[in-house]
Amino acid sequence: MTEPYAVTVPRGYRVGRWEVREPIATGAFGSVYAARPAGGAGGRELPRTAALKFLPTGTGTPRQLAHLRELVEREVRLYHRLRQPRLIRMYEMLTVDDPADPRLDGATVLVLEKAESSLSALLAGGSRPAGGPALLAQVCEGLAQLHRAGWVHGDLKPANVLLLADGSARLADFNMAAELEGTHAYTPAFSTPDYTPPELLWSEIGERGRRIRPSADVWAFGVLAHLVLTGSFPLPGGTPTARRDAAVAYARGTDELRLSPELPDVWRTIVRECLTRTHADRIGTQALLRRVTDAAGTGRSARLPRPFSRLSRPFARRGRRARALLVLGASAATAAVAALGYGISTWVDGGPPGSGGGSGDVAAASYGAAELRTDRGVPAAYRLLIVETAHDCARREVTPPLIAAMLKAESNFDPDLADPVKDEYGIARWTPSVLRWWMHDDGTPGDTVPQPPFPPAESVPAMGRYLCWIAPRLDPGLPGDRRVLVAAAYRTSYAKVNDAGGVPPKYRDYAAHVAHYLKEYTPPGGK
Repeated sequence: MTEPYAVTVPRGYRVGRWEVREPIATGAFGSVYAARPAGGAGGRELPRTAALKFLPTGTGTPRQLAHLRELVEREVRLYHRLRQPRLIRMYEMLTVDDPADPRLDGATVLVLEKAESSLSALLAGGSRPAGGPALLAQVCEGLAQLHRAGWVHGDLKPANVLLLADGSARLADFNMAAELEGTHAYTPAFSTPDYTPPELLWSEIGERGRRIRPSADVWAFGVLAHLVLTGSFPLPGGTPTARRDAAVAYARGTDELRLSPELPDVWRTIVRECLTRTHADRIGTQALLRRVTDAAGTGRSARLPRPFSRLSRPFARRGRRARALLVLGASAATAAVAALGYGISTWVDGGPPGSGGGSGDVAAASYGAAELRTDRGVPAAYRLLIVETAHDCARREVTPPLIAAMLKAESNFDPDLADPVKDEYGIARWTPSVLRWWMHDDGTPGDTVPQPPFPPAESVPAMGRYLCWIAPRLDPGLPGDRRVLVAAAYRTSYAKVNDAGGVPPKYRDYAAHVAHYLKEYTPPGGK
């Protein structure tokens, strides 16, 4: 294991009837490990293998925000209510009782069906998965099962499509899933931009969260189908932010939907019916399932070819940055949710069995390698978040190395940092009353002052927004590296940096640390 795990569990550790084996994936808040029954091979009651998802929600573990607990409870509720063949199974839920180990004592453990890989892992390899239509038919079956039962997934994307050893696909990661109340459900205000329908990009967020319909999953399926079949997103743009803006322009009628010419005609019709400008015009899930099943030629129940990891012809030649953005589509820019899912990051230690090995944590550990060095200790779990946060700002001073250097100087990448004396918390050392002004995408302050701890998925984008606001307010005539000046202003204020004619004496040590790590994290030839 090369990266620190959010929940570190030693090999051989026993939880209930299970013995922990090798690590599978990790993120900011949870970790997944392979497991086997402690007494040996599983019998009728237990499978031979399982995936243990450790969530530090109990006593003696790092404190979590109320929304983190809500997401866990939401996922567990769905697992208990639904047992469908296209949804990843939960065998049981456990609570660690180990007072001798305060890091684990009280942690929630979900015992889940063990997958061999994920759709994001296949896409990250740079090729289209063989049997793409059959795979999409299985995904659509899973959505239909959810919707028939009165639930919305809310976060359909490649990372949440898991692939089992028998060649079947399962939907997973139900942190965002919500039970319908009539025509709507309510989910937390998080989503993956590339798979979010335009009507939700500007929707109001009430006390219960954001209103969502099953049609949101249909939109996400259309995006995923286009990605699987063509290797590209259906909306133009080099970043999720650009593609989000394109979605808004399309929904407002100022731009047209331009699907890839590589998309087969039958699938072109299906994707168009998923990606309509308004939710009301979108195809219904059951009708979509019939269309997809017919297009895949799979009959009532879709099957994937075995081995599922076999890859068909490569994508068209493209640059490193375009390939990285494909990985982004599979991994998600908003790690707040991905950090809790099965497939929290991507597969580790050479890849999952049957994946060919050797690639390691492709989507996390090497993401943005052209802009942020991969061999200088930036935790893989935060790379995507750091790179895409920088991309969301048009200022040239705000770069991935700057954000990484500041997180190193602020907290040494510690998501649980707590400094009550200074009233600073989390990976970016936010003061609650200041974070309130920078925690929302739309630039509006929160109604209440947030309470620590602050998860990285909240802290890091807020840091990016603040830096982007600071940069143009610094005197253009100030000497020195503009990035270091921006960092100093983050520590104090842009006014104090301007008045001092540079970094104020009190913050020179901090600025020197940032400058050191800026150089450390910048790839050769970068700036």
